[in-house]
Amino acid sequence: MTVDRGTPYRWSAQELSGALGDLGTLLPLALGAIAVAGLAPAGVLAGFGLFYVATALIYRLPVPVQPMKAMAAIAMTGAVTPAMLAAGGVLTGVVLLVLGLTGLITRFARIVPQSIIAGLQLGLGLALGAVALELMAGHPAIGGVVLAVLALMFVAPKLPTALLGVAVAIVLGQVFGVQNAALGAVQTLSLRELWPSVAELEGAVSQLVLPQLALTLTNAVLLTALIAGDYFGKEAEHVTTRRLATTSGLANIALAPFGALPMCHGAGGLAAHYRFGARSGAAPLILGLAFLGLALAPAEIAAMMFAAIPAAGLGALLLFAAGELAISKRLFDSRPSCWPVIAITAGVTAVFDPFWGLLVGGVAESIRALLVRLVFGHRTASGP
Repeated sequence: MTVDRGTPYRWSAQELSGALGDLGTLLPLALGAIAVAGLAPAGVLAGFGLFYVATALIYRLPVPVQPMKAMAAIAMTGAVTPAMLAAGGVLTGVVLLVLGLTGLITRFARIVPQSIIAGLQLGLGLALGAVALELMAGHPAIGGVVLAVLALMFVAPKLPTALLGVAVAIVLGQVFGVQNAALGAVQTLSLRELWPSVAELEGAVSQLVLPQLALTLTNAVLLTALIAGDYFGKEAEHVTTRRLATTSGLANIALAPFGALPMCHGAGGLAAHYRFGARSGAAPLILGLAFLGLALAPAEIAAMMFAAIPAAGLGALLLFAAGELAISKRLFDSRPSCWPVIAITAGVTAVFDPFWGLLVGGVAESIRALLVRLVFGHRTASGP
């Protein structure tokens, strides 16, 4: 059987709009890690650029590149050093590469019931929605106007709403004198500064790698593959859990030692790119080349461009992406007996993280299956 690997690149305003769709997730975390953890802007931008370009060429679909959220969030507390982040990225990359090359990640994907998948999607969407509202809370007027612009997609689907939303956010930011966090002082990091000590290596394992792996395996690998199949069908048959784990692993092993923020793919990013018009690998290619251009340009230019986009505008983008992720077909197709499992999984995922959502949801699904057998006297398949 011949497998269609992606789609032809489409060069249009919609693809450009789709390329900007995930900025609400990417920029706040990336800028925060630069400002607080002391990463060099050029290394972070180059890392995103190279990984996005490679992703566009490999998948030929709007498969996203995102910061590893747990690591980026911990970095924004000021508790880690650039060397710890580099070590965390490499170690996580090694684990992902092993899981991908051995096929163990495929076995993991096969044993997760559909009810838990629906709950994880809903929970991650709710968690992203909470972050979006927090970003918008600082300047709700800007966020509300940008939301109204983005909502035009429901009456004019071909309108590049993300592009218009970002433009409106920049204009309103200038009018109200509102700026986002800049990239800070121009800095570079030597390879010696990115080489971890024994203590930093131990801290990377306990503080970064272990919390991140659960999120990466569920959101960046398992859910990303499933949602790609939902959106693109046969054209996404090559977007497998095994391949996503392998490309994420290779990227982090290759780029984290040179100052890139640890990165992965992500279901929310795929939903964002798709929601705002991306339908081919052109969107990630456009964004990747833009990041590479900013990495090569004087740092003041990148700082000025990112500072011009108010956080409230990024929050509006993120809110739409959160809704796209949370409200899935699996949610509406689920059996009534699965609704409690979905609700429990979603609640734990939103409040804590996908790892605990997976564990607690697994227990809830086991209880549900047992009750169904006791009541009906036979085994009923789980999930939607």
